[in-house]
Amino acid sequence: MAAPPSITASGEAAQTGTGTEYRPALRLLATLFFMWGFITVINNTLLPHLRSVFDLTYTQTTLVESVWFIAYFVASIPAAKLIERIGYQKAMVVGLVIMAVGALGMIPAARIPSYEVTLVALFVIASGITLLQVAANPYVAVVGSPETASARLNLVQAFNSLGTTLAPLFGGYLILSRSRSGTSETGAAGLTAAERLADAQSVQLPYLIVAVVLLALAVVIARFRLPAMGVATSRIAREERRKHSLWKHRNLVFGVPAIFIYLIAEIGVSNLFINFVSAPDIGGLTHAQASNYLFLLWGGMMVGRFAGAVIMQRVAPERVLAFASIAAAAVMLVATYTSGSVAMWAIISVGLFHSIMFPTIFTLGIRGLGPLTEEGSGLLIMAIAGGALVVVQGRLADAFGLQASFLLTVACELYVLFYALWGARPTGALPPVEADPRP
Repeated sequence: MAAPPSITASGEAAQTGTGTEYRPALRLLATLFFMWGFITVINNTLLPHLRSVFDLTYTQTTLVESVWFIAYFVASIPAAKLIERIGYQKAMVVGLVIMAVGALGMIPAARIPSYEVTLVALFVIASGITLLQVAANPYVAVVGSPETASARLNLVQAFNSLGTTLAPLFGGYLILSRSRSGTSETGAAGLTAAERLADAQSVQLPYLIVAVVLLALAVVIARFRLPAMGVATSRIAREERRKHSLWKHRNLVFGVPAIFIYLIAEIGVSNLFINFVSAPDIGGLTHAQASNYLFLLWGGMMVGRFAGAVIMQRVAPERVLAFASIAAAAVMLVATYTSGSVAMWAIISVGLFHSIMFPTIFTLGIRGLGPLTEEGSGLLIMAIAGGALVVVQGRLADAFGLQASFLLTVACELYVLFYALWGARPTGALPPVEADPRP
């Protein structure tokens, strides 16, 4: 039996042997990444559906997603405290149960139907995902060599993208293709009250399926022997943390807004995608047809993350991030100022360049934090709340047109470029401190 690997105060597993001790845990975590990606992107098919059912403006439609991402801001600190109290494994189980409760809450929300109850149910689901994010992202980033942290997190995030790739097909088939507004070329125009009610209730089956899968996964994780990462490191690092300041680390200070701003870009594109490609001067598609093209957007993110995991074994992550941000800005300018299939394929292609941004910014942000890694990770996860500001793009779309609103996306890509070229350079990097991995 191989000796257990030592763990540094930053949570890094020393590379004893082949490091195969953690592969089963990483495979299990990949299922979590898959599930929260899948559930998050169901929103992309849900939003045009809700816009039709409740006759919402773009501002009201994007407010749905804003409520989702506000949960990251509200729930991140309680999630970190809960993990500290009950450990990573039990926290993951609790997170999955919370998500299942929220998914079940979508059933009465559809039966009433109620826009407000829908918002509450989605907030509960997002709170559960936040708990999983706070636990899983740092875990994957620090298990193994810090030099390959970006490649490792990109690889596991690729399974998140697999979930986001399949979700539009699931939502398109079970929500949009089963609703009158989703299959009509005129959308919600001319729907009767009875048809709107029937459309609202079409979300019950998909969310019931989601709830059952989440509860089954919770049972699997509860019975799995997951390594207790962080138990030893928290003990040794507690005194070390008092000697250092997070604010002396430039890569973290600029990394938190980089995550925040990147999420505005990613969520803005994905949430308004179906409405954009359905427009007569772009694709002229029904919402159900457009969901198939959303599959390509998220599929590009999956391909990009698998490719990024390979490329970053040889190329510095900062250089890959800089290239991706330039390419993303370029294709969004094309989507903004052209029409027809050129604009449609331009916005589809941005998924390929967005793919590596979150995991790469995250690992660059915690680089060199040493005993401050856990706190820095918490701040980066909290920054996912930037997705809540997608409502700003909704207001821009209402005021200036949907196509013009994507100039906000271009501005976000430029900040990511700044981070890659300068902000990600670490200052005050701390050395790892060895610790006994046994509690």
